[in-house]
Amino acid sequence: MRAKPAPINTPEAQDAASRGFSIDVHRLAAPKAAPGLHLVATPIGNLGDITLRALQTLAGVDVIACEDTRITRRLTERYAITAQLKPYHEHNAEAARPKILEALGQGGSVALVSDAGTPLISDPGFKLVREVCAAGHAVYALPGPSSVLAALSVAALPTDRFFFEGFLPAKSAARRSRLTELVRIDATLVMFESGNRVQDTLADLAEIMGPREAAICRELTKLHEEVSRATLSELAREAATLETRGEFVLVIAPPAAGAEVLTSDALDSLLREQLAAHSVKDAVAHAVALSGRPRREVYARALELAKNSRGSDGED
Repeated sequence: MRAKPAPINTPEAQDAASRGFSIDVHRLAAPKAAPGLHLVATPIGNLGDITLRALQTLAGVDVIACEDTRITRRLTERYAITAQLKPYHEHNAEAARPKILEALGQGGSVALVSDAGTPLISDPGFKLVREVCAAGHAVYALPGPSSVLAALSVAALPTDRFFFEGFLPAKSAARRSRLTELVRIDATLVMFESGNRVQDTLADLAEIMGPREAAICRELTKLHEEVSRATLSELAREAATLETRGEFVLVIAPPAAGAEVLTSDALDSLLREQLAAHSVKDAVAHAVALSGRPRREVYARALELAKNSRGSDGED
């Protein structure tokens, strides 16, 4: 009786010759990956940004778990990697996790990738990593492309301390509420935004955070990459002409030094000083930049102080 052939794409079927990848015309062999979960960062646009270690690992694992197999297949086909692709995303994660854990329990190797960038950063994977660690399996991080770090590096804003917000709420009221909380954070802010909401978000940022410096990073590492640097007020005014197709990363400078320590009394003193020499608009812009308080709050207080000042001038 003839022996039954081993199923395709199992560890038994993938011999040393099939575990490999190609760069240009050169075919390179890849050893079988170590058992465990491998978190592999993939390009955020330019496929040439993949690391050699990432290629070796993707070629050497038993399975690549990915958000969208169609997107990951572009990468594997580019480098002639034949590892099996399996979907792992927010809609199937509950069902897919036990299968991955079972494979790891049998000594298998699995790579987790997102559509672009580093897994788990605004992408699925946290629960999987947590359960894999709880089960006692190895987890390996393969660093590489990140739109957060790429945007920080080109924004020309402070990088010594930054806060990554991810995606803001889609609904206007919730987004504005969240921005009011973020305004007090003493660090450069980094956030993602979609093209269909970026103009509204810029308007909210300008109103709530005032004239802070900022950068709009669009389509990073891709053919039509664009980086615009200006104050939030200027960027919001020009938002109507902004090309909204593509992926956006917004980088916003931290509040001015000492902004978080201004008390209400200190804010009043600052506003009175500014109102004595400038228009309400200019006084508010200056106070927002120095206080870190929401523009709406500062504007309302400025109007109240200006009204009181006019009333005092009219007294006998």
